[in-house]
Amino acid sequence: MTDRPTRPLRIVALVKQIPKFQEMQLGADGRLVRDGLELHMNDYCRRGVRAGCNLAEATGGTCTAITLGPNSADSILREAILCGCVDGIHVTDPVFAGSDTLATARALVAALESTGPWDLVLCGRNSVDADTGQVPAQVAELLDLPLLVGARELVLRTTSNESTGLSALLEHDDEWLRVEADLPAVVSCAERLCDPCKVKEPEAWATVDAERIHRLGPADLGDGPWGAAASPTMVGKVRGFDVNRSGECLDGATPVHLDRVAEVVRSRGALTPTGPALTDDVATTEVSRPSGSGNGGDVVVVGEPGRARTTAELLGAAAGLAESLGGRAILTIDAVEDWEAVSGQGADRVIRHANVTGAAEVARMLASHFTKTPPWAVLAPSTAWGREVAARLAAGLGSGLTGDAVGLEIRDSRLVALKPAFGGRLVAEITCTSSTQLATVRAGVLPLARPRPIGPFGADRLVPPGDEPLVRVLERWRDDDSDLLATAPVVVSIGQGVNPTDLPEIRRLAGLLGAELCATRKVTDAGWLPRARQVGITGHAIAPRLCIAIGTSGKFNHTVGLQGAGTVVGINPDPDCELWAWCDVGMVADWRDAFEPLVERLTRS
Repeated sequence: MTDRPTRPLRIVALVKQIPKFQEMQLGADGRLVRDGLELHMNDYCRRGVRAGCNLAEATGGTCTAITLGPNSADSILREAILCGCVDGIHVTDPVFAGSDTLATARALVAALESTGPWDLVLCGRNSVDADTGQVPAQVAELLDLPLLVGARELVLRTTSNESTGLSALLEHDDEWLRVEADLPAVVSCAERLCDPCKVKEPEAWATVDAERIHRLGPADLGDGPWGAAASPTMVGKVRGFDVNRSGECLDGATPVHLDRVAEVVRSRGALTPTGPALTDDVATTEVSRPSGSGNGGDVVVVGEPGRARTTAELLGAAAGLAESLGGRAILTIDAVEDWEAVSGQGADRVIRHANVTGAAEVARMLASHFTKTPPWAVLAPSTAWGREVAARLAAGLGSGLTGDAVGLEIRDSRLVALKPAFGGRLVAEITCTSSTQLATVRAGVLPLARPRPIGPFGADRLVPPGDEPLVRVLERWRDDDSDLLATAPVVVSIGQGVNPTDLPEIRRLAGLLGAELCATRKVTDAGWLPRARQVGITGHAIAPRLCIAIGTSGKFNHTVGLQGAGTVVGINPDPDCELWAWCDVGMVADWRDAFEPLVERLTRS
């Protein structure tokens, strides 16, 4: 489905080499041990290469692969060439070591500008080792181009004036968007856009002519600075986050075994309304009214339209940080439906960007405003929209950004963001060296505070730019609400061991526990549940108090997204499956025999 453009297109795929983190280990110094670790092309980047080669063939154009990395990274360029790219560009030199996302984006942009012009830049949606989704947005901002986030369908079109553009279906967290944008553009590829490129035989890589790979160093890209010197974030203490489960496995769903599972769940406090997963009626923290002059610094929350719960979580955290600083909490949002509510949640001031909701446009309005009045910190939701706003804003301000934080602290008057990586198997303390510090925060990891009394309040309104949005949204709809899963205190995880005809019964029983359903990738691929319910490497990472897994084998690709769960109960008829090493307690049984009587025991008063 491509309207052939009037000229061949030059397409580039940005690719990244990462470790296979199932084999990852930390050394005594807390750093990742890379020696002997198998490296490969990031899974999402494989879609970018395949999509780029397909579009190049359809238009009579070419696709080139570009990577930033050490000498060993030329292997993924060789693989990309074997998959159809005409050549590869390797940005490499020891000076690039230690690049954070902004420094990486700047180096890649310099490489693009020195080898361009390019009609289309394709990226992976994110990197599974870091899962921030920042580099595509920062590349787009630095190039002043539209970004199509999470493309599930991508069609080239020729407009009436013979210019070329894109039509796309975008897959966001729990939302679908049909959009258009003009070329040149940057596109981040969703997992299901196309089949991945892959050459399984590494010995084939050596057959690629070395002259098809062009190396660029700092002398080719400009004065810099590059690498760690250009990175406005610093990695502090890194620790492993492997969860030690009890692994108690019971043979059969006998009454004695069911009673034992219920006893374990209760003794671990898995049904007690405490911890990060809180509902509105059990919120236990409280936001105080600000004291002091307010000159300690502003903590800004970027509110996403339609995400009231997430905004409330961020406002409570911002108000607490601001109070520690002697500053104020500020909410930026397109419109306020309930002024008393946002004041009670912690906002001391609101900055409205009325009728402007596009991520690029919001970021630029805020960058212009914050250049004049820099805040101490900016917090945004770790959603597709929030990540793009924060990444573009960080690029516009030249500020540090920590993606997908699961905790926030103040240390020596600086923001310390706790950042998970490698599917949650590592947690790193990230600080910013820039005056304004940014972080996107995962939904559901911050407590929801009780409303505070209404107090003094201020409001401002930013003037819309008046320009046409870079990405034109034609249609948008939601098939689910990902916040329901992110904030659920109890989840029931299902795999292909469950028959889809049994889902109504599973939902009924889960409802008795106040639980939400999540699923493996194969379940969402089959369409049994929306993709917003997928948990794992290419899905969500959540931290419920209790997870009951039924019909799942316990493979790492899924369970890594549930490592933050407080207590895990497994039910599976296979005594040798991987699930038992991941559970606190479980029963070797058919879920039809075990789930309902277990729910009955857990719901007894």
